[in-house]
Amino acid sequence: MRIHVSMDSAAIALGAEAVLAALRSGLEERGLEAEVIRVGSRGMVWLEPLVELDRGGGRIAYGGVTPGDVPALLEGRLDSLGPTEAIPFFARQTRLTFARCGVIDPLSLSDYAAQGGLAGLRRALGMTAEAIVDEVKLSGLRGRGGAGFPTGIKWDTVRLAQGARKYIVCNADEGDSGTFADRMLMEGDPFTLIEGMVIAGLGTGAAQGYVYIRSEYPRAIAVMEQAVDLARAGGLLGPDVLGSGRGFELEIRVGAGAYVCGEETALLNSLEGRRGVVRAKPPLPALEGFLGCPTVVNNVLSLATVPVIFARGAAFYADFGLGRSRGTIPLQISGNVKHGGLFETAFGMPLGTIIEDIGGGTASGRPVRAVQIGGPLGAYFGPDKFATPFGYEEFDGAGGLIGHAGLVVFDDSVDMAAMARFAMAFCALESCGKCTPCRIGAVRGVETLDRILAGERAAVALLEDLCETMRLGSLCALGGFTPYPVLSALEGFPEDFGILPEVAE
Repeated sequence: MRIHVSMDSAAIALGAEAVLAALRSGLEERGLEAEVIRVGSRGMVWLEPLVELDRGGGRIAYGGVTPGDVPALLEGRLDSLGPTEAIPFFARQTRLTFARCGVIDPLSLSDYAAQGGLAGLRRALGMTAEAIVDEVKLSGLRGRGGAGFPTGIKWDTVRLAQGARKYIVCNADEGDSGTFADRMLMEGDPFTLIEGMVIAGLGTGAAQGYVYIRSEYPRAIAVMEQAVDLARAGGLLGPDVLGSGRGFELEIRVGAGAYVCGEETALLNSLEGRRGVVRAKPPLPALEGFLGCPTVVNNVLSLATVPVIFARGAAFYADFGLGRSRGTIPLQISGNVKHGGLFETAFGMPLGTIIEDIGGGTASGRPVRAVQIGGPLGAYFGPDKFATPFGYEEFDGAGGLIGHAGLVVFDDSVDMAAMARFAMAFCALESCGKCTPCRIGAVRGVETLDRILAGERAAVALLEDLCETMRLGSLCALGGFTPYPVLSALEGFPEDFGILPEVAE
């Protein structure tokens, strides 16, 4: 018998360690032999702690297990959820980036290889740098960190840039509220990120990589550090990658908790040991990045998807999605929602289907009033926009942005004016202070919102003008995107601001 227990941070927060201790104690008391395996999360957070038993016929899932459930579980008296992969939330997914997450022991390189790992790297080792970059271009992969910039074009810019040294930097500073995919990937399948970074190095001529992880992710940091050591010992890293004669090294660096360091140039400053403030662009990091050298800065999910593209081919990956949004997107569903968790699917699913069908509506049972997409700087969409397909251009056309694909659900008890004020206050708090529109604009924004809430209707025009200045004049997305939640709340839910519709005479 094999027993799989998640070691994901969400599972641990919900009591997985106590369940694990009860399992080991229960097995010993009953004289039962079983292999207990720690795995990543399957992404069904509302079912954590999730325990999977495999008696030889496949894994059977038991959700929300408590230490008190363990005797019944071991004695076959606890009701199961059936085969894990038959659970509707899981069965409807298209798992490519997260295919191994929750399936393998995250720190077993042999498990990783047995489940298709390293196939993409082995193929890339037989290709030229130009051919590697062309494959990424053909896949249609775009940055999963929020900007949606074509990954292949960024790689090609670095490949063609002049520089004695080049670098691959993974942005794992996942700071947006309602996002957890980067953490889940690093904790559940770290070798796929490492493999993707090695392929990126082969395609661009970089021999050194860094993973910059936020300090609030101690579990992810620990797993990634162990994975790097194991990868080096297994020949995946070092001067002779898989016996190819080509080298790539990797280091884990830990940030100090600044939200703005999720912006690529602030991250690079922090990585260099300097204050995390935004740099003016140009020059772009692809030309003058880390230590002034050509640098690829990609999100965790962008790099972790690369092995899939090389193992199965660019055409396979590009066959998923719609329009210019190709492949799959790991949706992170949270907030006041019945079925919160990670759901990987091809681009194109309507927003309403994601919230009402996949997410199951609100946990409170009240009607959904708004969904914020893309973190604390994302726009609020009401039910009138639930037909919008999940795609970059489609969301842009509806006045929103995908960002890191976090979706936070609110029921009809939410105060949208308070949410708008929070966005401005958040920007004021987290601003690096480099540019005036963000540093001063967010403070004035809080004050202006307070005037509106005090009944000063004329201040609405001032707020709109201020948001336009922040959007066009800020150096980075922190100030530039803050108008999205503010204006979408104001326009979609004016009654919360005390603005009543004008009655025609």
